[in-house]
Amino acid sequence: MNNQIRTTLLLAVMTGFIVWIGGLMGGRGGMVMALVFAAAMNFFSYWFSDRIVLSMYKAEEATPGQAPELHEMVRDLARKAGLPMPRIYVIPEEAPNAFATGRDPDHAVVAVTEGLLRLMDRQEIMGVLAHELGHVKNRDILIGSIASTMAGAVMLLANMARWSALFGGVRSDDEGGGGMGGIGLILTSILAPIAALLIQMAISRSREYLADETAARLAGGPDGLSRALEKLGAYSGRLALNARPETAHMFTVNPLSGSGLMSLFSTHPPLDVRIAKLRGVPRDPGPGGGKNRPPEKNENIWDRLSG
Repeated sequence: MNNQIRTTLLLAVMTGFIVWIGGLMGGRGGMVMALVFAAAMNFFSYWFSDRIVLSMYKAEEATPGQAPELHEMVRDLARKAGLPMPRIYVIPEEAPNAFATGRDPDHAVVAVTEGLLRLMDRQEIMGVLAHELGHVKNRDILIGSIASTMAGAVMLLANMARWSALFGGVRSDDEGGGGMGGIGLILTSILAPIAALLIQMAISRSREYLADETAARLAGGPDGLSRALEKLGAYSGRLALNARPETAHMFTVNPLSGSGLMSLFSTHPPLDVRIAKLRGVPRDPGPGGGKNRPPEKNENIWDRLSG
């Protein structure tokens, strides 16, 4: 299924959730208002989802003059991938991570945290950047950005439904016929965010493996990204990223990953499985492709950006 069809289906399903919740809250009138709200969200999520997500994380654009090495790495990878040069943003967070957003490759953005630049060596950063450009090349970024915006809208309406039920603002059964009442609203307010999360999970998990494989080929081998994933997994337990649940699927590694039952709702495949699959990707046979380089310290990249 191509991403245009997937995006259309996602918008249709999310719109259905929003209209359903609106009907429970206000009958036919609520459904009409929810449909108008969903149409507005569809418009804004298509044209402005990248700005919305970047503003959530207070990301600032890094110019070539501010971060020459970072731009050089992204430019080299974009050239290998046959992509336009994306804009580069830096997120003021200590936890290492990254994501890509935008409605198409011509309007793509790659955002990295300060912690990624500080805690990873050059080859590992290249691996993470290549993974995010893999999402751009595979045209995952629009559906991921729309999923985050629409999931946020569903969660907002679910919270409104919960408060409406608690304070008696529930439509009577004769307003729209067959209403579920307060208990139904409370159940909906619980189930709707879970349904939104399951949609995010279905979108994200199947695409992470492909982005990892694309990254290994762009970077000339899997070593950088596989080492980066190991580090990201280790740091995620020590450095918390102040992430929003509706955007968790966009990051290289899930910033909200849990264990046990919560792992069933993870937006990403298990890290150990991703690393094992990566290490099975053939190395680039070209000149110097896939050869191990000694780890490099990153102070120069970070110092030039922050100085």
